[in-house]
Amino acid sequence: MILTLCLAGCHPSQVKDDTIRLFTLKGPSAMGMIYLIDSPGKIITKPLSIEILDEPMLVRARLLKDKPEMAVLPLNMSAILYNKGLPYQLVAVPVWGSLYLFGSDSTVLGWQSLKNKRIFMMGKGSTPDIVFRFLLKFHKLNPETDVTLDYSFPTHIDLANAVSAGKAPIAIISEPLATLAQAKNPSIGKIMDLNSEWGQAFPSHPSIPQTAFIGRSDFIRDHPDWVKKICEAWMVSIDRVNLFPEQAADLIAGHNILPDNNIAKNSIPGCNLKFRFAFQISPEINQYLQVLFTFNPDAVGGKIPDEQFIYQIPDH
Repeated sequence: MILTLCLAGCHPSQVKDDTIRLFTLKGPSAMGMIYLIDSPGKIITKPLSIEILDEPMLVRARLLKDKPEMAVLPLNMSAILYNKGLPYQLVAVPVWGSLYLFGSDSTVLGWQSLKNKRIFMMGKGSTPDIVFRFLLKFHKLNPETDVTLDYSFPTHIDLANAVSAGKAPIAIISEPLATLAQAKNPSIGKIMDLNSEWGQAFPSHPSIPQTAFIGRSDFIRDHPDWVKKICEAWMVSIDRVNLFPEQAADLIAGHNILPDNNIAKNSIPGCNLKFRFAFQISPEINQYLQVLFTFNPDAVGGKIPDEQFIYQIPDH
């Protein structure tokens, strides 16, 4: 399903050439910017159209086809596209680590107790897979011999459903799917917060810069003030979501981002919503991409992006 919302009173079918387009992802990305999505007022001098897409690959396809001014993608996917020559730069990171070891196995009390366990996850070579393999190695566990990594469930939804049905006693899933799974089966829960575990490995940069807000190079070069205003409104939105989760949950459910208010409210803390300009956190970004590159160069497009990948908002 694709949900289109226009912030200046325009109907989705009436998006015009002078409309600024922003494609975002259903889940934490859209949750954090819910007040931009909900507000009918103008943030900039032109209408701003926000489309919520279900999957990163849909955003990628629309980037190639429609060339929108701005978009939200997983950080590693934005690096891949940049390395392929697409003219998009990293403006900010609005969602940080939201990955959890989750399930019903109460015998897991730490990393060493994972030995000889079967852990389910989606996508061999995906970023959750690489992050988890890195953390296993950090804790002196061999991902190939000390644990069994099972990729039987092909999508995040399939995996979350398997966890809630008891078919995957230990799995790596993200918010808000973790809260959705727990709502179906209250006997399951979070076993380990992988973002916190990442922080133990990298105390100076203790969060995973999971999600990228990117801008088309010509647009952000020609309209830095618009970019800044959109970013500032996004920051305010995230602050309101974190401070007043019950009110935000009403809007999140109202825009069909999550099925009900309770799930929305309960999942907000685990989504790790923080808006940071990319140029202010380049060490965290490069560290994360380096970990991915070391495990699988293709996960970032074959090389660490050059310094032009990160956009610096003028006079910020």
